Amino acid sequence: MAAPKSSFLDKVLGRIGRLDAEGLQTVVQRLARERSFLETLFNTIEDGVLVVDEQGRVIYFNQAVTQLIGLPPDGEEKLVAEILPEVDWEKISRADHGGGAHVTRLEFEVHYPRPRFLRLYAAPLDGEAKGSSGVALILHDATEARQKTFAAIESERVQALTLLAASVAHEIGNPLNALHIHLQLMEREVKKLKGAPAREKQLARSRDKTLAAAVDPAETGKKLEQYLNVAKGEIDRLDYIVTQFLGAIRPTVPQLKIVSLNAVVEKTVELLRPEVENRSVTVKTRLARNLTATPVDATQMQQVLVNLVKNAAQAMTTGGTLTLQTGETNDEVWVSVADTGGGIPQEQINRIFEPFYTTKKKGSGLGLMIVQRIVRAHNGRIELESHVGKGTTFRVWLPLHERKPRLLAAKTPG
Repeated sequence: MAAPKSSFLDKVLGRIGRLDAEGLQTVVQRLARERSFLETLFNTIEDGVLVVDEQGRVIYFNQAVTQLIGLPPDGEEKLVAEILPEVDWEKISRADHGGGAHVTRLEFEVHYPRPRFLRLYAAPLDGEAKGSSGVALILHDATEARQKTFAAIESERVQALTLLAASVAHEIGNPLNALHIHLQLMEREVKKLKGAPAREKQLARSRDKTLAAAVDPAETGKKLEQYLNVAKGEIDRLDYIVTQFLGAIRPTVPQLKIVSLNAVVEKTVELLRPEVENRSVTVKTRLARNLTATPVDATQMQQVLVNLVKNAAQAMTTGGTLTLQTGETNDEVWVSVADTGGGIPQEQINRIFEPFYTTKKKGSGLGLMIVQRIVRAHNGRIELESHVGKGTTFRVWLPLHERKPRLLAAKTPG
């Protein structure tokens, strides 16, 4: 839709041939006043306004442009490609010549006259008409908004780390307390053993059989062995918690290689089959034939499947069936892990990926968080479907092609 013309210009253009010298002077004065008004208006706004002709030369700019990109007051007639090398002027010009509704949006950084992050909007002056009469460029300083976004992200990151630290401190507290108690019990038994020679001498003098019952080396040895086993178990538990915690807060960049997801599934099943079948759980695989290979970190994806398979096996306390399945669409491949356990209630599903949240008696609550982190690092996604009394299915979707990050997003709606 073409922009509406000024009613004043419509009237003037309709009778321009009938105007005398005085009338033309009045028209020129009126246009000069309107130009002065518009220039004052443009120079008061904080956004930069650039007008470029069809050859890409600057024909107008307001004061904000000089502050944002350092364009000197005599910057007219300069090429926009030289002033803003970050802008793909040829692409904008082609869209302008082609006609139609084209508004180009672009974000980029400038370092002169000072580091700023700018958002640019470009629209043709002739609206949707074919050909070109120039382009209007609007420059918006988005530095503060971007800094606020980064600050919010950093704040969320600090809050997440604070939550993790508080949670791991709570988790570590229980085994530390158990260790403290059992070390005290061991200390007590050791003191009894140290006092045994003195009691033997006293026994030899008094022949009092009750003293012999006070310290039984064999019984003390059994108690010490029991306390040591508990202490070693708590140390293993501490090591597990710390390992999971470090895996959650210290992510590693995936080393992507073209791999068949079927091979990763088969290796995981081979690794875990004895442990799973020991729980009276039947393992089934339904792997898609000729599954397209995809860029993944095989080690990390195996870690994902190990966590999901162990969770599924532990969810089936009285046996059941664990099914691993693969498939693909035009753009993605997927692998699912399904169990026939008790399912997850709806009120728990919303919290299932939270750190240290677990429905198991023994668990760190970090496994699914690590799974989610690895899947996201692969530009993938994870879906969860669960029905109480019937079972749960986790499905991991991965892109068939590696997606390169785009630091500066550009969009040209047509």
